[in-house]
Amino acid sequence: MTVTLRQALGRDLDALYRLEQVAFTGDRFSRRQLWHLLNRAHALTLVAERGASDGGLPRLLGYGTLLFRRGTRRARLYSFCVHPDARGSGLGRRLLEALEAEALARDAEVLGLEVRADNRVALGLYQRMGFRPERWLGDYYEDGCAGWQMAKPLLPVEEAAQVREG
Repeated sequence: MTVTLRQALGRDLDALYRLEQVAFTGDRFSRRQLWHLLNRAHALTLVAERGASDGGLPRLLGYGTLLFRRGTRRARLYSFCVHPDARGSGLGRRLLEALEAEALARDAEVLGLEVRADNRVALGLYQRMGFRPERWLGDYYEDGCAGWQMAKPLLPVEEAAQVREG
């Protein structure tokens, strides 16, 4: 499967909304919230788009949104979504790596996120990618599910290589 990662555009709004509906059972973004993230927020959204020859799957297979706050070196992974039919393909890892690179390029030193405590797949991915729990969030989601606040220090590629070698 050929997948291209690119910055989301206004024309992606409908596809992002459909992806939210397919991927999540609750805590979904509305069209208005997605529009705001694409057009007004101090944010960056990357989308994973399938190649034209990869029939049978939707055009957008995933997306991730980073929020940036002025005056801090901490970026927040605000939303992260992979289409159910594309899960297990390595797309989540690839998308997350691209988002980390974008955060680092904007001088972020830490990438934080919140994840449902019952989302074992996402928890596993985040832990494999180096995120560590910071804080338990009781009754965090709309259905009462708890969550974890997690974070990962971001290192330039050269420094990351030195840490692995050293």
